[in-house]
Amino acid sequence: MNAPGRILIVGPSWVGDMVMAQTLFITLQRIFHGHRPVIDVLAPAWSRPILARMPEVHQAIDMPVGHGQFRLGERRELARQLRANRYDWAIVLPNSLKSALIPLMARIPRRTGWVGEQRYGLLNDVRRLDKLRYPLMIERFVALAVPDGNPFPRPIPPPALIVDPDNAGAARARFDLLNDRPVLALCPGAEFGEAKRWPVAHYAAVAAARIAAGDQVWLFGSQNDQPVTGQILAALPPEQREQVSDLAGRTQLADAVDLLSVADAVVSNDSGLMHIAAALGRALVVVYGSTSPGFTPPLGERVRVERTGVDCSPCFQRECPLTENRYRCLTELDPARVVAALDELVSDA
Repeated sequence: MNAPGRILIVGPSWVGDMVMAQTLFITLQRIFHGHRPVIDVLAPAWSRPILARMPEVHQAIDMPVGHGQFRLGERRELARQLRANRYDWAIVLPNSLKSALIPLMARIPRRTGWVGEQRYGLLNDVRRLDKLRYPLMIERFVALAVPDGNPFPRPIPPPALIVDPDNAGAARARFDLLNDRPVLALCPGAEFGEAKRWPVAHYAAVAAARIAAGDQVWLFGSQNDQPVTGQILAALPPEQREQVSDLAGRTQLADAVDLLSVADAVVSNDSGLMHIAAALGRALVVVYGSTSPGFTPPLGERVRVERTGVDCSPCFQRECPLTENRYRCLTELDPARVVAALDELVSDA
């Protein structure tokens, strides 16, 4: 396969998926190491801070159309602008029909992606997915870097985000975050739904145990997660609350990346912040409920996965479908297990 000069990647719409997409960007540069292609990524504007932390990405291009929207005129205008870049190749990571329109209208000669929503004609390098051959999302991304059916280089490189130490220092000052104690970061939110969220009381128990051991706790999340982080704080004894900083809804994504990079350990649900923490090489304990690490696991060397393995899990539902003993996959996961996993990870550092 001839080395392309310039590649357009149509990126995913979720934080965790975008982090995992870095495996593809790294692989493309390794495959064509004699002539590294220029890689541009077309993605939602929110992803710019993530893409800026990937040295393989030359340019992030904002997708002006929201998830699920069609707006053909805006897609056509963006495609017209992209023609000036003279891309040799487009790789479309989402499986939707709409995601393949812009590369076609931009007249990119080679357009690669999985069949998805019957995208014959929009893509001219169409692949049929063998889920048994490629069980992991990162395998499905990286397989698009090589000719159909060919093996790709292994091991697959894990995501490795770079950080901005100056911004980390500025954020610590802005939020009055001291460096007098080790930092435990808790990420109790999950955009997917309630069935991914470990109970507030369990997170509070972990926070209490680690504060008693000498840590401070930083709570991360979006504005939507503020009720949850507020409940965790309220569940702690009054004398421990001064060791907790609730950052939910207060940080920009770039700040969250840089602040997570200085955490000594992280506990997270299966979420985008989980993937960021793993890509920063943090000591990480991940709690799984309705989902499974079998498709999108955290990709890091210092990671522990904790799950109950109850017979109804994983169900991949946003809310528990049971009428009795709801959310057993989460409620029955004892906080002591997570505290023990944290102790092991931190002691091995």
